[in-house]
Amino acid sequence: MCGIVGIFDIREKREINRDLLSGMNEIQFHRGPNEGGLYIEPGLGFGHRRLSIIDLASGQQPMVSRDKNVIITYNGEVYNFIELRQELESLGYSFDTHCDTEVILYAWQAWGESCINKFRGMFAFAIWDRDQQCLFLARDRLGVKPLFYTELANGQFIFGSELKALMQHPQCSKTMDPTAVEDYFGFGYIPDPKTIYKNVYKLEPGYCLTITHGSDIYQPRQYWDINFAPGPIQKEQAIADELVERLREAVKIRMVADVPLGAFLSGGVDSSAVVAMMSGLSPDPVNTCSISFGDPAFNEAKFAAQVAKRYNTSHRVEQVDPDDFSLLEQLAGLYDEPYADSSALPTYRVCELAKKQVTVVLSGDGGDENLAGYRRHRWHLYEERVRSKLPYSVRKPVFGLLGQIYPKADWAPKIFRAKSTFESLARDSVEGYFHSVSVLSNEIRNQLFSEQLKTDLQGYQAIEVFRKHMAKAPTDNPLSVVQYLDLKTYLPGDILTKVDRASMAHALEVRVPLLDHKLVEWIAGLQPEMKLNGGEGKYIFKKSLEKYLSNEILYRPKMGFSVPLTAWFKGALKDKVKKALLGERIQQCGLFNQDFILHMLNQHQSGLRDYSSAIWSLLMFDAFLRNAS
Repeated sequence: MCGIVGIFDIREKREINRDLLSGMNEIQFHRGPNEGGLYIEPGLGFGHRRLSIIDLASGQQPMVSRDKNVIITYNGEVYNFIELRQELESLGYSFDTHCDTEVILYAWQAWGESCINKFRGMFAFAIWDRDQQCLFLARDRLGVKPLFYTELANGQFIFGSELKALMQHPQCSKTMDPTAVEDYFGFGYIPDPKTIYKNVYKLEPGYCLTITHGSDIYQPRQYWDINFAPGPIQKEQAIADELVERLREAVKIRMVADVPLGAFLSGGVDSSAVVAMMSGLSPDPVNTCSISFGDPAFNEAKFAAQVAKRYNTSHRVEQVDPDDFSLLEQLAGLYDEPYADSSALPTYRVCELAKKQVTVVLSGDGGDENLAGYRRHRWHLYEERVRSKLPYSVRKPVFGLLGQIYPKADWAPKIFRAKSTFESLARDSVEGYFHSVSVLSNEIRNQLFSEQLKTDLQGYQAIEVFRKHMAKAPTDNPLSVVQYLDLKTYLPGDILTKVDRASMAHALEVRVPLLDHKLVEWIAGLQPEMKLNGGEGKYIFKKSLEKYLSNEILYRPKMGFSVPLTAWFKGALKDKVKKALLGERIQQCGLFNQDFILHMLNQHQSGLRDYSSAIWSLLMFDAFLRNAS
């Protein structure tokens, strides 16, 4: 796990500014504190910061091939590199190191662009091929590792693992994209390929990009997508048994490291499953860690302790102050663009705790997207049944009216919060799912945005992100469709972004066996009823784990990594929020309706409405503005 940067002169071969390249590289020092390196030739500069995991003595980057024709800078892990090395040796290639970087280097020489189809792992890398005079960039299939890029007005193409590296270049655009602002307040993050800045992009998961020197015509190319084509029909027990074996194998190949290794253990199904598999594969107790909260509503520590005891792990737990908002000032510096998932706070803390013990951890991320574990998946199917029985021409006026007249009851028990369900049923399937995942509704965004921002948007709405992916969805099954949307948006844009930045802030490598692409492909081919059955999400996964985990772990209500925003904004953070949201930065950016912001704050403080999501989103936007200035 590392940080990469690069400058490529597309049109000419001008000298690369070493100091500038070094500055771009060193601002990512946290991603790779063990070693740093630069490679410069006319028209090209690569930089690399290394977190040493495998082959600690060698494997320095940027790495150059023996014939001096190919140069690579690479971030990630290719778990099947030993098998690929053997295959390359049979083709006549020889190796000077024992690391996966050199395998990628010669895989490129052997197989060209198609080499990425052979890699099993998480990666973002750039290769310069001097013979072909081309720059090649690639990002892993699910988007575990990030990669940002832009073309500058002077004809240079620059890239980096984090947006902050690009921002070091004086010619990089710092003009905000109004559609990215709309996306952020719709989703709580900015979905790929956009960033907050115009003409600065993320390379999407499963995409690669080739630029030939002298040609400024290039386009990202998709090399992988999720196929939900049904696999062979099998009995339930056979599926459960195969699922365990596939998970065990995905875990096993991620346990190779020359540094201390462990696992996150929240006490939820996914992390507990990973720990159970690791314990069966390791001769020594597995290092595990979790954080606890004083508030029982947010505390899963006792469940983590149960799993730790069952598998005799070397378990560490630390309690986080329920008013742990000291990180607010740091978050903007981690993410470089607006990011509104408040679970970034506890994620940062658990990474901080893990680093005290280990350098590599396995996590349970990806299980909910893969296996339909979110409550919204269940509700979407309920709503789809209603939609299938009533035509849109009936639903829209009936449920639309009910949604308008039904009171907003944020503080009431969930059973009485029917307004949101009525509003969703008045929409089509995509609109309904967007309504269920959006952090700020269309109505609130419309009231929050200034007239100037609404003019600049020219009618654009965040739902267009979903519609773009829907047009390519390889399935029409209602559950598989929304899983596809999650895998394309929420997973890389929110979950994996959060884990990458929080872990890299502590020079900690996180590996995600549930996002092994072979496992993902196999799960996608299972019948939807194996994932969501009778209202039970992750149905077959839980069945397969009954020999490994207790029913209390498997079948308890999902909790997640939450923080008490509503209480914070009415209590300890009340003055801070008011000062930020009514302050100069928010006013002067010209994007928001200040009267509505004041209205939200007053309504929230009085208890009439819960605007905690909107307030947090604005607070994080203000932090971004402060960090970017």
